[in-house]
Amino acid sequence: MSATMDGRSRIALDPFYLIVDDADWIERLVPLGVRLVQLRAKDLDARRLRAEIRRARDVCEAHACQLVINDHWRLAIEEGCDVVHLGQEDLASADCGAIKRAGLKLGLSTHDTAELETALAAEPDYVALGPIWPTILKAMNWTPQTPAKLAAWRAAVGDIPLVAIGGLTVARINEVFANGADSAAVVTDITRNANPEARTREWIAATRRWRTGREAEAAGANSA
Repeated sequence: MSATMDGRSRIALDPFYLIVDDADWIERLVPLGVRLVQLRAKDLDARRLRAEIRRARDVCEAHACQLVINDHWRLAIEEGCDVVHLGQEDLASADCGAIKRAGLKLGLSTHDTAELETALAAEPDYVALGPIWPTILKAMNWTPQTPAKLAAWRAAVGDIPLVAIGGLTVARINEVFANGADSAAVVTDITRNANPEARTREWIAATRRWRTGREAEAAGANSA
């Protein structure tokens, strides 16, 4: 990992970023070779949510997978997680200082230029842009951003890792990486697929060339 200007290590995101809504999915799919997964658990009471985070954390630790907790930054700190992801509304009420003092990395969602400015002011470890294409995951107030918008975000964020999300499929990933994305986030293309395991393997295989390229670059940098 490289270092940021303040001396903190730079997060390294796998090019395949799986997002699921419970630990059952994580237990089912992470052992297939997933290296980056977000637990986006909604509408759970505190006890159930903590149990979900613990299950997810234990599976990820066993399989060398980076776990991202969506929204619930306090529990992420308490449970010793590594990364928290916040939307803009959650960012407004979160204690980013506490997150960073606890050693967690911070990812932020953005949908337009104003949100990007807000996100960059919080000094995130990565930024997500979406929806790139129309998505069925949830109702959106924003029109699809298009892959071309990724190129503008790439220029704006500098060397901060950039995640593309929204409507991504295996057939579309070349376009998002060509426009500057570091990681492709996927939800429904896997969770609503008739064979989620087969689709997960397809994503892992399709993104392998970006992963191996980065690993080779890192190895070269470490030996220099």
